[in-house]
Amino acid sequence: MESIESAETTEASDLIDVAEPETAEKGSPDRRGLVIAAVVLLACGGLVGYGVLNTPEKPKPRAVPTAEVTYEVTGSGTAELSYLARSESGEATVEKGVTLPWKKTVQVPLGKAPTVALVLDGKGGQASCTLAIRGKHVQRATASGNFGRATCTGELPAGEHGEH
Repeated sequence: MESIESAETTEASDLIDVAEPETAEKGSPDRRGLVIAAVVLLACGGLVGYGVLNTPEKPKPRAVPTAEVTYEVTGSGTAELSYLARSESGEATVEKGVTLPWKKTVQVPLGKAPTVALVLDGKGGQASCTLAIRGKHVQRATASGNFGRATCTGELPAGEHGEH
């Protein structure tokens, strides 16, 4: 039985010797390390490329087509004015205690109704509002007396291409 044990020992030591590289020189790179490093670099590069190429594009805000509208209020004294300017929500801008005469040119989104409204103060008087769309006179209204009111409104088409 002693001879069998020594044969097994010899075979195990032979296997160990075979597993060790016999031609490895000091200072030469291990090929397995290079292969592993290359695989890791390729994997990292792939992940970075996927992240760059797979980023969702943010939609650019669409430009709202508009038309040029000129509001004008003539007269004397002071008034409260409200008018529609570039606002997609359609909210009016209100200015209080405005000394007349007053004039403002703004951009109004197509599809919205350009409007200017005036309310005279408690001292009364007389004032007129006018509305022009793209330089063309559309409407005129007159207010008189204490807290007199007038409103000028026009129409803009829902969507003409090329208007800004």
